[in-house]
Amino acid sequence: MKYVASGWLAGGHLQTIWPALYGRHWHSRLQQLRRHYQRERWNTPDGDFIDLDFLAAAPDRPLLVLFHGLEGSSASHYALAFAEYAQTQGVGFVVPHFRGCSGEINLAPRAYHSGDFEEIDWILQRLRRQHAGPLLAVGVSLGGNALMRWAQESGRQASQVVSAVASVSAPLDLTASGLAMGRGFNRQVYTRMFMASMKPKALHKLAQHPGLFSRHALHAARDLYAFDNVFTAPLHGFKNTLDYWQRASAQPRLDQIQVPALLVNALNDPFVPASSLPQTAQVSRHVTLWQPRQGGHVGFASGRPPAHLRALPEAVGGWLMAQLPPPLVQTHLRTAQTYG
Repeated sequence: MKYVASGWLAGGHLQTIWPALYGRHWHSRLQQLRRHYQRERWNTPDGDFIDLDFLAAAPDRPLLVLFHGLEGSSASHYALAFAEYAQTQGVGFVVPHFRGCSGEINLAPRAYHSGDFEEIDWILQRLRRQHAGPLLAVGVSLGGNALMRWAQESGRQASQVVSAVASVSAPLDLTASGLAMGRGFNRQVYTRMFMASMKPKALHKLAQHPGLFSRHALHAARDLYAFDNVFTAPLHGFKNTLDYWQRASAQPRLDQIQVPALLVNALNDPFVPASSLPQTAQVSRHVTLWQPRQGGHVGFASGRPPAHLRALPEAVGGWLMAQLPPPLVQTHLRTAQTYG
């Protein structure tokens, strides 16, 4: 796989910010796809709910499952880009929203976190039961780390659920990425952006469940480390931020993955230090590492608008489809021609 950054997008920050803030507005087709989503609400075993947005395809066709990133949704620029890819290839597409990310706050005294592999297992198992065709899963940023944690925990059983998995810009070493997000430009721009939506959600959760955490400590939090210490870690069974970051990180056990897996990380990702990325000796033989020099964080724009957001889903989606058994790949190619 090759990636050539757009010449007009220089550096990791611009390659990150442009697609996230402006890229989706260049492509009217992406916005139109939002109107075609079909939402399903699933009740969870603990009395809560999650919302999933589907783009339908034939029941026996592959279903591409996308787990979004921190504060993402089916409307995120990368989700819409993958949705377009799926539609043009004639495969199904679904974005399961992590709790509280579908536009409606969830009910339980919890939210979501980077190591939420139990939630991913429940979602994928249910999709496996109700979908006749093969499942392909991609996780973006936080969702990518959580998906890799699921693959580790599932071991050989993962291949009975999905045909292949991929992560895009995942902070596989949460400590390294968390500390990076608390410094300099990252702290002033990205951290502020995330906190602007995470804090109100947390306060809504406190209104639902009085005494769940300290309101004063939440208001005082100025970075992800402090936020996770007050909210994310204790609500999800971790002692503190460091315990959460260490136990939820996929990096230490990438050698345990037993299903075809693609890990995509740009070396200039502002969120994920290049020094924290895995090397070939640290992963199992089932894992493919793709670490281009450029791309930013979930950016990978190439060419000029409106086609510049297609590079990532085409590369990742193409790799995932290539992991299907040959008869299924040939069927996919024949079917995709009718969607061209």
